[in-house]
Amino acid sequence: MITECIILAGGLGTRLRSVVGDAPKCMAPVNGVPFISYVIDYLQQQGVEKFIFALGYKSEVFEDFLATKLSKTQYTLSIEKEPLGTGGAIQLACTLANNENIFATNGDTLFKANISALSQFHEEKRANCTLGLKLMKNFDRYGVVELAKTGQVTGFKEKQYFETGFINGGFYALDVQPFLNEGFGEKFSFEKDYLEKKFSKGKIYGFAQDAYFIDIGIPEDYKKAQVELANY
Repeated sequence: MITECIILAGGLGTRLRSVVGDAPKCMAPVNGVPFISYVIDYLQQQGVEKFIFALGYKSEVFEDFLATKLSKTQYTLSIEKEPLGTGGAIQLACTLANNENIFATNGDTLFKANISALSQFHEEKRANCTLGLKLMKNFDRYGVVELAKTGQVTGFKEKQYFETGFINGGFYALDVQPFLNEGFGEKFSFEKDYLEKKFSKGKIYGFAQDAYFIDIGIPEDYKKAQVELANY
């Protein structure tokens, strides 16, 4: 079971400025609590013991919050001096990982996946990366991930209207060393430069679950979170 997780929390949250001002996106308050707090709580319930927070924009705001949320032995900070993209942020954080395999997730997304099952699947397949996928119906905000019967990723489709499909839930199990050995530059996109360009090697898998999912990246869904997480 993977027990260490990178949380990407360096985003500017420009699309949320109209409702949360200049606060970092993951720190946007939901019922008086920073959204990232819900993410941390769920992961701890699922067995995650150690966190690496990939920070950038207004990292000091996170530092103050985390000092009250977790003990010093439960987390490490990976701070970007300049934006590195999702891939660069994960790559930098991976250099601080203690374990062979690690989770990585977006701090502005709550995906209530069974991460023990995802971890088991990832390790059984000896995958370089396993994407946590969410089954969606009648949507056009997300692209779709295509899978073989074995669970191997066989393709990615761009955003358009889909009646049904698996979307990338922004939650990954990652074998640290093969990822670091890819030799990427300092700045790159995890989704575009790693997942979409490397899946043909056959070591990238998807594990689909029909679990609760919300991404607060746009005002509409941020407002929805206030209602849906009211009794969390």
